[in-house]
Amino acid sequence: MKHGKKYVDSAKLVDKTKVYDPSEALELSIKTATAKFDETVEAHIRLGVDSRHADQQVRGAVILPNGTGKTVRVAVFAKGDNAKAAEAAGADVVGAEDLVQRITGEGFLDFDVAIATPDMMGLVGRLGKVLGPRGLMPSPKAGTVTPDVARAVNEAKAGKIEYRLDKTNIIHCPIGKASFGADKLLENLDALMEAIVKAKPAATKGQYIKSCTVASTMGPGVRFAANKYLAATSEAK
Repeated sequence: MKHGKKYVDSAKLVDKTKVYDPSEALELSIKTATAKFDETVEAHIRLGVDSRHADQQVRGAVILPNGTGKTVRVAVFAKGDNAKAAEAAGADVVGAEDLVQRITGEGFLDFDVAIATPDMMGLVGRLGKVLGPRGLMPSPKAGTVTPDVARAVNEAKAGKIEYRLDKTNIIHCPIGKASFGADKLLENLDALMEAIVKAKPAATKGQYIKSCTVASTMGPGVRFAANKYLAATSEAK
């Protein structure tokens, strides 16, 4: 892949042979975010698990203390009082059969998070092929299938993100904007890493965290060490 001059110049600032301290890695990610827009900083965590096995899945959700810096659009599948509660909490779109019809008939997907009450999942299940590949399918593990839709909406708006393995056993998650500064990004990264370490499947053998990288939208990857997160979990036990 051929990169532009800005990327090449930014990449020169990163020592590819070095595994940085998390705070140093974030400082470098900010320094290499040279685009004209406020770049998102993402964490990419490669795990020593096999996502093809059900007992080695790693999936969950965590509230980033400083949010993601993005305005989150929330869709809620609910009826009656639950629908009213979702609207009062600030959901962007609320519906039941009518919302399913908008999605299947009109291709409506103008939302970032989908939440559903348990009684709606029979209906929402029909959207699996549409919402699933986009990471939008409500899930009990992520807290997006819940009777308390107001709380779920508030958490999503406050910066709750879902993490899950892709087919190559890597978790990709936004942890904020470059404009946040290293301290706030580190608080968000700490929250994410602690959640991933706690979610370690019992069936995991060998090294759980293989490698960790942070990168801005247009910048190079910067590897960082996960030692402090693994050590903190060991001490807690």
